[in-house]
Amino acid sequence: MLGTLVNTGTVLVGSTLGLLLKRRFPPRVQEVAMQAVGAVTLLIGLQMGLAADSGRKIIVALLSLAGGAILGEALDIQGALDRLGQRLERRFARAGDGGFARAFVTASLLFCVGPMTILGAIQDGLQGDATLLFTKAVLDGISSTALAAGLGVGTAFAAGTVLLYQGTLTVAAAAVREVMTPPVVQAVTAAGGVMISCLAFNIWGVATLRVANMLPGLLVSGLLTWTLERAGPIF
Repeated sequence: MLGTLVNTGTVLVGSTLGLLLKRRFPPRVQEVAMQAVGAVTLLIGLQMGLAADSGRKIIVALLSLAGGAILGEALDIQGALDRLGQRLERRFARAGDGGFARAFVTASLLFCVGPMTILGAIQDGLQGDATLLFTKAVLDGISSTALAAGLGVGTAFAAGTVLLYQGTLTVAAAAVREVMTPPVVQAVTAAGGVMISCLAFNIWGVATLRVANMLPGLLVSGLLTWTLERAGPIF
């Protein structure tokens, strides 16, 4: 759990720094900072998505995300996160901070979707090696600074999401050790990359994509790939 605790701390520190900087920079500077975060988010997503480097892997990613999105819509994951953000907003946000829920959901997804979260938590849980999560902690700290400066205090509350989600993965790591084969990791990476790429458009404010409802696609991609591996070598 050490890696997750450090990661949670860097999000809190980065968010605090971002909120302090927000008061010193005019809106146009905050806007261009968010544009930069969106651009880097898109780059990260594209790099991850390229793990689907064959037609069959692309089909697996498509089926996984489509199936996961249908499941996510049925469960209304995005709605649940939005409602949680709104409840936190009513309780903790200052007057005029109307972007609290958006900041909370955007930051939670950015910090928790990706192979570094999954692989880092598994590595920390199984081997006690938090190196990957320490690296992620630095990246999340930098991102949280920019997000908090652009979107507000809701970013800081995403630290709770990191602690709960990433911590749960770390504790449960032993149970998924047999499942996380290289092809499964590759499939989850590709699906997560597509989701992160979509998140960039939300950060830019040019679309309102329900990325959270795609989250089950990570599980679907892993299970589908693992099943196909059992049926025969397709990778």
